[in-house]
Amino acid sequence: MAPGDPDITTLLVSWRAGDPDALNRLLTVIRRELRAIARRHLAGEPRDHSMEASSLLHEALLRLLSGRQIDWHSRAHFFGVASQVMRHVLVDHARRKRRLKRGGPIRDAPIDAATALTSDQLEEVIAIDLALQRLAQRDERKSQVFEMRFFGGLTVEETASALGISENTVIRDWSFARAWLRRELGATPA
Repeated sequence: MAPGDPDITTLLVSWRAGDPDALNRLLTVIRRELRAIARRHLAGEPRDHSMEASSLLHEALLRLLSGRQIDWHSRAHFFGVASQVMRHVLVDHARRKRRLKRGGPIRDAPIDAATALTSDQLEEVIAIDLALQRLAQRDERKSQVFEMRFFGGLTVEETASALGISENTVIRDWSFARAWLRRELGATPA
């Protein structure tokens, strides 16, 4: 956030309370960081990929703006949720493309590289999403930690703040989630 920018959490609370101007000010402040998150999700994609960072950003914003009732706790919480929404947009996009291709087995996916998967790896996007859903059924917080760190690029400190847990808990959950997902996806430990 640049010096002089209004506090994101305050703008989120004002927008939720019905202040019509808060949303415009909020979008001005968050657009740059959301674009960076979208780029991280699409890192390594070929130039001709059918989803560009701006498309991902706009689709995610549409979904986020429909969530006015969310009780935003902090800036980190907002960006964590935004990253999760972007992941869901990419998974939906991958599923649509996969349906067009009509099948094929879901292949194992590496989970240690904190970059988005290429369009040639649509099955991996879906496999990671399904594995994260299984992890969430087992332990929601560990799934959230993985999503915020891996997809959102949040730091340990930002993740801890967003979830209201200690940094040491984030580190433990992050290690557990990576190992659990590696096992679920059939990858060999690094």
